[in-house]
Amino acid sequence: MSGEARSPRLAVLIDADNASAKIADGLFEEIAKIGEASVRRIYGDFASGRSKAWIEVLSRHAIIPQQQFAYTTGKNASDITLVIDAMDLLHSGRFDGFCLVSSDSDFTRLASRIREQGTDVFGFGEQKTPESFRQACRRFIYTENLLPIVASNGAESAQTPTPLQQPKAATPIIKKVISQMESEDGWVPLGSIGTQLANLASDFDPRTYGFRKLSDLVRKTNAFDIEQMEGKPLRIRVKQQASKKKA
Repeated sequence: MSGEARSPRLAVLIDADNASAKIADGLFEEIAKIGEASVRRIYGDFASGRSKAWIEVLSRHAIIPQQQFAYTTGKNASDITLVIDAMDLLHSGRFDGFCLVSSDSDFTRLASRIREQGTDVFGFGEQKTPESFRQACRRFIYTENLLPIVASNGAESAQTPTPLQQPKAATPIIKKVISQMESEDGWVPLGSIGTQLANLASDFDPRTYGFRKLSDLVRKTNAFDIEQMEGKPLRIRVKQQASKKKA
């Protein structure tokens, strides 16, 4: 047996009716940063609608489809089956976290219940996802940030997706985090800010503002002083006004 620590074991449950098949590659790349996707299940009626597009990517990512026929109009059998499976998997005690892929607020209570059990929940959904579901997750990733970028020649690009918000929109929440951190001179380590941002806003992600790194986002806002000393972590503080500098 190897002495290496095992990656967190994750259960990935996808609501095919509320998630685009275009995110599949980016989704599992993102999940791989968190842990091992031990269970991969997708729920929907694959004979019709949006769910049908997932058929082409199931085998590539070893996703097990859970076919749910729409016997009654207005009743979502897929949601109910996903919730039942999630609770069965939770009570098995075999998983360190759950990845719930949906933009549906109906899964808010499920996410809360799983976290009450002491198990992490990572949500994946579109920016339109209601805040209740986003905040019920330990971390929430916008699926728009996972979409591949296609260059003019038709090939996929490694560039960051088109920003969902302008960089300056991130300034207030970064300032709020700095104000909550203890510091005698106003300088705080960027790494600590990143950790606190994740705790304060589960959906905070530099990619939402067009950057892969928090440091690049901070520089672009032009609202913070930045200090990088050799051999020490990068620090930032709220940019000092001219009047204060003279004083």
